[in-house]
Amino acid sequence: MACIFCKIIKGDIPAFKLFESDRVLAFLDIQPLSYGHALIIPKHHGEKLTDIPDEALSEILPVAKKVATASGAEQYNLLQNNGRLAHQVVDHVHFHMIPKPTSEEGLGISWPAKETDMDKLKALFNEIKAKM
Repeated sequence: MACIFCKIIKGDIPAFKLFESDRVLAFLDIQPLSYGHALIIPKHHGEKLTDIPDEALSEILPVAKKVATASGAEQYNLLQNNGRLAHQVVDHVHFHMIPKPTSEEGLGISWPAKETDMDKLKALFNEIKAKM
C-alpha cells in the first residue's frame, strides 16, 4: 500500500485527526496554505471523485461543514482536484478546507472566464443532460 492517505487511515502514519467515522477522516494538512487548512477524505480509496461509490461520499460535505465551523474561518475555500492537470498531488480523493483570512493567505486562484457561444453551450447542455 503506497497511498499516504491510506496509511494515515490505517494508523501507520500519525495525523492530527479532527474527525473520524466509518466512512470519513478529517485531519490538519501538514503543508497548509493557511492556518486551519484541513483535509477531508473518504476512507474508500479512489484516485478521482468518479472512482468513489456514492455511499462513501455521503458524509464528506457535512464533515467539511463541521470542520469549517469548528475552525472559526469566516471565509474559506472548499477544493477537490482530479488529475495532475487539475493539481491533484495525492492519488486518493480528498477535499481541502482552506481558510482565507486575508488576500495573501489561503488559496490564490485566477478565474480566466471566457465569452460564451450560446449555441455551443446549448449543444453541450444537451449532451451532458442526456447522460445524467
